[in-house]
Amino acid sequence: MMASGTPDSQARFGQSVKGLLTEKVNTCGTDVIALTKQVLKGSRSSELLGQAARNMVLQEDAILHSEDSLRKMAIITTHLQYQQEAIQKNVEQSSDLQDQLKHLLK
Repeated sequence: MMASGTPDSQARFGQSVKGLLTEKVNTCGTDVIALTKQVLKGSRSSELLGQAARNMVLQEDAILHSEDSLRKMAIITTHLQYQQEAIQKNVEQSSDLQDQLKHLLK
């Protein structure tokens, strides 16, 4: 401090220092609030990213399950086509047998 100054100048110096200190404390408080808001926002972003990742995994599982179901349905369709062809051949053969029977019974 000032050792040789007048009491009046010392009081003004003290008030000036006190004012600057108050201003710095207020600025620091504002900065802390802004930093806290940013951290909370970042935390929320992290939560949203995590949720999006979980949703992506669920969607991927659903897609894989759907692909598996489509493959199974394609196999079933092929088997049904084979069965339909076999039935059609049997119907044609039974028609031929009926014609032969009619011819024999005449």
